This record gives sequence, C-alpha cells and structure tokens, in this order.
Amino acid sequence: MASDVRAALIAATEQLLADSPEGNIATRVVCDWVGVTQPVLYRLFGDKNGLLDAVADDGLRRYAERKAALEQTGDPVADLRAGWNDHMTFARENPALYQLMFAPRPRSHAQVRRRIMDLLEATLVRCSAVGALRVPPQVAAQMILPANVGLALNLIAQPDLFDDPDLSTRTREAVFASVLTEPAGENEQEEPVPAAALRLRSQLAISGTQILEPVEVALLDRWLQRLSE
Repeated sequence: MASDVRAALIAATEQLLADSPEGNIATRVVCDWVGVTQPVLYRLFGDKNGLLDAVADDGLRRYAERKAALEQTGDPVADLRAGWNDHMTFARENPALYQLMFAPRPRSHAQVRRRIMDLLEATLVRCSAVGALRVPPQVAAQMILPANVGLALNLIAQPDLFDDPDLSTRTREAVFASVLTEPAGENEQEEPVPAAALRLRSQLAISGTQILEPVEVALLDRWLQRLSE
C-alpha cells in the first residue's frame, strides 16, 4: 500500500539523517533502504524537499503526542516551565530530527512551527486566565518559542561552546521574567483594567460562555483586546 511505503520512506529518512555526520541524505540511498525506485519517492513526496517536510511533520506528530502525555496540573506556570524543559529534552534526544524540524530550510512547507506555537499559546492562555501573564498569550509565545528553539539548536550544533549545565534554566527564567507576573491578588496591579481585561479574555477563550450570542462574544473579545493593550 502507498501509505505503508510512505511511512517506510519517512522512517528510513529519519534514521539515515540521524546516522549521517553531515546531517544530509541522498534520495537514492533512502529508496535503496526501503526497496523502491526513486520515481516512487517522487510520486509520493514531489521531491527531496517534500520528503524532508514530511519527516519534519511526522516528528511534529510525535512531539504533539508527547506534549499531550504531559501531566496538566492546576498550576499553568509550572506546566509552562515543564513544557520548556520537555522541549529541550526532545531536542537532546532527537538532534537530527529537531534540526530538520526547526532549522530554516529553503522552500520548506512543513507546518511544524505554527502547530507548536498553537500548543504553547494554549498553555499561555491558561497562565493568562489566572492572572499570571503580563502580555497577551500570542506575544508571549512569540518571545518564548524562538528563545527555546534558538537555545536548543545552539546546544546541538556547538555543545562545547554552550557548556553551562544551567544554561537552559537561566535562559528560561530570563525570558519568563519578561512575560510572567504574580497571579492576580498576590501583588498590586499598577494597571488593573488592562490586567483584568487580559485575564477575562483568556478565560473566555478557554471556557466560552452560553449567555452571549456569537456576535456578542466577538464584540466583547474585541473590546477586551482593546482594553488589554
């Protein structure tokens, strides 16, 4: 079946990349591993870049399953820290796949970044809903993910240069300090209205409401966005 051949080509590519000192593979070698001709590979993936995109997206699927298996506690900030740490662990355990997933490649159409950003934003919305976020979740995600990815890529590429065993923790806390605040009620808010608007907007994003019509919800969301800016 085509689906079985496709899965076999993806698995072979990932393994060959992991075994390659240069981090590169030839489609002919992949086909030889699986026992198919190159036209079969090109029919399924279009070209080598399409094959690499498929490997990256398959890595995302496994990464998302890994994220879903993480325990979600009643403390979203602790979950955020656990998510950063797990991201670093995934990079350390799968260096070749991680670089394929996150290092920029010309003409790549892999959907990895957007979908992982969505996972991160979901946790940040929970942080915002308890008053622990000082900026909108989307802004926080755009700060956190590049820092997480950049550190992981540098640790993979030059481990001898970035040899501080506490570097991940130091970087995490430096970035989090710029987006997190104490949960509501534990400190005095200098700007209570924007903070309250941001928190309510995130709570509505999580649980919704049956009281308002959809058009009213959209209007309220817009007002809350304006108030939280």
